[in-house]
Amino acid sequence: MLRELSVQNLALIEDVQVELDRGFCAWTGETGAGKSLLLNALGLVLGGKASAELVRAGKSEARAAAVFEVEQPALRAEIEAILGGPLDDEGLIITRRISSQGRSSSQVNGMPVTIGTLQRLGEQLVDIHGQNEGRALLDPDRQRSLLDGYGCLGEPLSVYRKARAEHDELRRRRQELLDASQAREREKALLEFERDELASADPREGEYDELVQESHRLANAEALRTAAADGYDALYEADRSAQVILKRVARGLEPLARSVPELAEAAGTLERLADEVREVAYCLRDLGQGWDDDPARLEDVETRLATYRRLSTRFHCKPDELAARREETEAKLAAIERDDHDLEGLDGPLAAAFRRMKDAAEALTAARQRTARDFGKAIQARLKPLGLERARLSVEVEPRELGDDPTAPSPPEHGADRVEIMFLANPGEVPRPLRKVASGGELSRLTLAAKSVLACSDRVSTLVLDEVDTGVGGRLGAALGRTLAELATHHQVVCVTHLPQVASYARRQWVIRKQVERGRTRTTITPLDEALRVEELAAMMRGASADDGTRQEAMAMLQEARERLGEDEAPPASPVAAAALAGSNGRAGARRR
Repeated sequence: MLRELSVQNLALIEDVQVELDRGFCAWTGETGAGKSLLLNALGLVLGGKASAELVRAGKSEARAAAVFEVEQPALRAEIEAILGGPLDDEGLIITRRISSQGRSSSQVNGMPVTIGTLQRLGEQLVDIHGQNEGRALLDPDRQRSLLDGYGCLGEPLSVYRKARAEHDELRRRRQELLDASQAREREKALLEFERDELASADPREGEYDELVQESHRLANAEALRTAAADGYDALYEADRSAQVILKRVARGLEPLARSVPELAEAAGTLERLADEVREVAYCLRDLGQGWDDDPARLEDVETRLATYRRLSTRFHCKPDELAARREETEAKLAAIERDDHDLEGLDGPLAAAFRRMKDAAEALTAARQRTARDFGKAIQARLKPLGLERARLSVEVEPRELGDDPTAPSPPEHGADRVEIMFLANPGEVPRPLRKVASGGELSRLTLAAKSVLACSDRVSTLVLDEVDTGVGGRLGAALGRTLAELATHHQVVCVTHLPQVASYARRQWVIRKQVERGRTRTTITPLDEALRVEELAAMMRGASADDGTRQEAMAMLQEARERLGEDEAPPASPVAAAALAGSNGRAGARRR
């Protein structure tokens, strides 16, 4: 429930704070006084569009804040889910600021939030019906939404949407595979050619580097043999080889090593080096003997290397990456094979999904058709008190034929039905779609009738109605007011109205005025006690020409509204109003006598 709304520096509003109550709350006042500004302020709190033009001239920022009571556990859970954390108490304070440069910021219980969060909160907290809301009733989509809400058809709609999503996904997958089939065939032919060429070459990781080394050895066999033989001679075989010299020096140091320990260490090192040189020499000898010329092998190696180089150029990769390229090519071919297999295998699952979707759509249609009869009768029953006793209304549900082709596009997310409210304003005519025949006044009353019917199933606790009495004369105002009062037994209703007959049914009433002080215009909103309420109702009836008779008529209007609603007693009245009301009752009694 909306407990409080405060606004500062918003256009004509300098500083306004209004504390609201449960039930039916009426806002009245002359046209242009600023009623729409207050509704705009509430819209800002709930994430509406902000602009610098809204900031009062000469002020740095505008501010709008609302305090909500969150008592219902389900609503509390929804809000906590949106905010991502628990509420500390039952109060929810939402604040929106707009700077004179057009920047805006918002907070919930002191924590900054995004505009998207405000909008999500607003969907749970307040349902605002503007002056053009009646036009929405003409939209078949809106009519279908109202029907589903009345019948609590969330479950069959959810089942249908799940089945539809499964069918749509399979159909989309199949279509993608079909659309890509020609491209896959071209790619498959190219990949098969590449695979065959690579399979013929049979590249092996690391082979290229091994071949390069072998090619170098084979091409330089003579030079390698000569270098090995020369090294063997220099290290071991020659008269003055390195091994002989090392041995000789070691033997020369041995006699002196007994007296100089350092020489003994040096002699040992030389002996060891001489042995190592001998081993290296033997290795060179063996290598030199093993390097024979092999022109045939060299030709094979060069041919193999040429194959590697040709394929690496063709596939734009390094020679040693050809083995990986072969694996990649085979993986792509396997994927194409799977796609072809998937395409062939989708027909069965697609047909099954189509049958499930069709069954769910038919079940949803049947539920809507059953609900439509009750929904139409419920609205029809609300029309007589609103002055439409001769009108006839029904709700038609026309299903779309889905056919038997599982590859056809899925029907819309809302189902395969077209919902249309049919309306007959005058007997003797043919019922026609509401969007083609309803007048503005009829729309206002039909909207209110539909809202009254939906009151029990509507989760939003606060309804804000902006001039729902548009197109409704005073003769029907009382019926409209009584309907709003009945609606307020399920919701908090805040209604902007110009009809005193409507306002008289409100539990509480506020007047919105525009005043000029020190050359500046500002809007105020004032709660009315009993006496002031009588004055305001009289002014709404006769304007500046209201007299005592008009005031008595206003008091009688209030009394009649309370009697019709079955209220035992009125809210506390001021002494002036009580005296006036007593006098009025006395004169009425004298007239009856």
